[in-house]
Amino acid sequence: MNKELLDALEILEREKEISKETLFEAIENSLITACKNHFGKSENVRVEIDRETCEYLVFMEKEVVEEVEDKALQISVDAARVINPDIELGAMIDIEIKSKEFGRIATQNAKNVILQKIREEERNVVFSQFMEKERDVVTGIVQRFIGRNISINLGKTDALLNENEQVRGESFRIQDRIKVFVLEVKSTSKGPRILVSRTHPELVKRLFESEVTEIKDGTVEIKSIAREAGSRTKMAVWSHNENVDAVGACVGINGTRVSSVVEELRGEKIDIINWDENPGNLIQNALSPAKIVAVFADPDDKTAKVVVPDYQLSLAIGKEGQNARLAARLTGYKIDIKSETQAKDTPGFRYEDYMDEYEEYDEYEEYEEYDEYEGEEYEEGEYADPDYIEEEQKDISTDEEE
Repeated sequence: MNKELLDALEILEREKEISKETLFEAIENSLITACKNHFGKSENVRVEIDRETCEYLVFMEKEVVEEVEDKALQISVDAARVINPDIELGAMIDIEIKSKEFGRIATQNAKNVILQKIREEERNVVFSQFMEKERDVVTGIVQRFIGRNISINLGKTDALLNENEQVRGESFRIQDRIKVFVLEVKSTSKGPRILVSRTHPELVKRLFESEVTEIKDGTVEIKSIAREAGSRTKMAVWSHNENVDAVGACVGINGTRVSSVVEELRGEKIDIINWDENPGNLIQNALSPAKIVAVFADPDDKTAKVVVPDYQLSLAIGKEGQNARLAARLTGYKIDIKSETQAKDTPGFRYEDYMDEYEEYDEYEEYEEYDEYEGEEYEEGEYADPDYIEEEQKDISTDEEE
């Protein structure tokens, strides 16, 4: 038994996850290549390897002839009868070849064939593994910086975090462990090329799936998500079980679940709201924590007019329009926000007519203060701070004076 070869194949199978059958085929091909390099031909070469003992035999099939013209394909009848006395002229006979006969160059070429096959199979294994993880989250270690790009070690291979997929203001050091979203896996001649992202909205979704068992088992569904990486994310959730609070499940006891996600995202704020099939209710939830007076949504045009108290206008729009922008992405509606004063004075935004229609249409009853979200939003109290509200009122007053 060729125990050393068998042990080597088992180690390769265990560590590289390359099947022994593939390795046996590589050995067979290498022996055929060696025969071709040594004899000049390999069409009539056959290799037999015992899968249990790793013992192998190499044969060249030759034609029995009176006069030999091609030593690689023919054998004289006298020489053939030394091997088999009953052989007839014109018959085919297998001649065993000892690998010791191969020259140094033939042996080296055979070795290269085996190594090349092992490298190819290793790349294929890695490619297959990461193809299954495409559009999913993986954990990697920051390995090195390539210009403004970052090489992330994923264990068996490296991934590339391009500059445009990095969160602005987020910095890493060598050996930092980070989670990344696998954007794309490509097969190349040098192995799999994996592109990852830290800015993709799906990263937040996958992180919540790993933290919240109710999302993992399908009880709670993430219906929509909007993100401005590094700053804020809004996520709308829906519960398929009326006894399970979707927002509460995502927040966790004392905010433990959402805080784990926020920590991984380096402090990015996350607003979690209840999904609602009613577009008016959904838009109201999406604009939280601002208080809403009225919402008039047009499902056909995907537009909505929103009226808020004068002192809530700045809060509803958000810093640099972020709150309104994320709410629009989350709901899919183009949202026009006006204060009560602006709504009354804006042509085309006939506030009195809307209010008459609003009172008649039960589906869009005047909204009460939205208390359901209070205490469930991460960064609790950020908008409830009286100083913050006072600053917002000053901003509105200044705008009106100007």
